[in-house]
Amino acid sequence: MEKLHHIALPVNDIDEAVAWYRKNFDVEPVHTDESWALLTFENVALALVLPDQHPAHIAVERVDAEQFGPLAPHRDGTRSTYVQDPWGNSIEYVEAAS
Repeated sequence: MEKLHHIALPVNDIDEAVAWYRKNFDVEPVHTDESWALLTFENVALALVLPDQHPAHIAVERVDAEQFGPLAPHRDGTRSTYVQDPWGNSIEYVEAAS
């Protein structure tokens, strides 16, 4: 069974969005800066991203993520690639630790 790594939602203001999600949900921020934030729920992470930097997407961990395309490094140390499903939704394959 696959592991969902995170869901990414575009927001216009990272700080405002983090404050709203922390007020309305019991979440823990893992990373926050001016361009994105990662919040953890008990079972999945939520990435808050600026619309001009990342599309809305779901991210799935895969040991074989490189089979879907070249993996690009991210500032949080992960590596991933993006693809689109047949309906135009963005899917991120995140390299899972083997």
